[in-house]
Order: sequence, then C-alpha cells, then structure tokens
Amino acid sequence: MRRSDSEIRRHKLHNVNPLPIQLKKARKALGITQLELGVRIGLDPGNASARMNQYEAGKHAPDYAMLKKMADELGVPVPYLLCEDELLGDLILELSKLTDEEKVIILKGIKTNSHLG
Repeated sequence: MRRSDSEIRRHKLHNVNPLPIQLKKARKALGITQLELGVRIGLDPGNASARMNQYEAGKHAPDYAMLKKMADELGVPVPYLLCEDELLGDLILELSKLTDEEKVIILKGIKTNSHLG
C-alpha cells in the first residue's frame, strides 16, 4: 500500500535538527533516563543528566566520538540519530538489524524495482 504524499510529508522534520528528536526517541524506546544514558557512555554522574538534556534540547551537539558512543549504547546506527526523515530513519533502524546478506538482497530488490516510483 502506497502512502499519500501528505502522509509522507508528515514524516519529514523540516528545518529542524533531527538529533535531539531522534536521540530522545531512541532513549525512551530503550526505557532509560538521560542520567542512565550519560553514565553508560562514560559521563560523570554529577553532570551526565544535564549534558544529555542539552543534547536532547539541541543546545549543544556532540562530536562524532560521543555520537557513536550514544548510538552504540542505544542500539541504533549513527545515521538514525541524524536522519531528518522519520520514515527513512525507521528504515535505517530496521535495516541495521539485518545481516549483510539480507541487506544485499533488499538492496538488489530496491534497485530492480526503483522504476516503480
């Protein structure tokens, strides 16, 4: 079933930094607090919650090393955290769970059917 254009557009995060939204979404899906995530990635317990809050509020952006630690702890790929399209983000998340062989099969299928758009 194809999605309508308006339904697809609803999933775009227009002119918004996707990191705070995706980070919070992934953290909540794991069922942990900002403090727990911060401590798990090696932040000092005294400021872990505040620092994670700044990332989720978009006040500060982590460098790549910190972003990778957060993604690994949350069980998501880094591109998921940076994806400005929720639908594409969900695809990235699901694809990351597959084996390389499964990914190759899906990629071949997409390339074969790309003319269907």
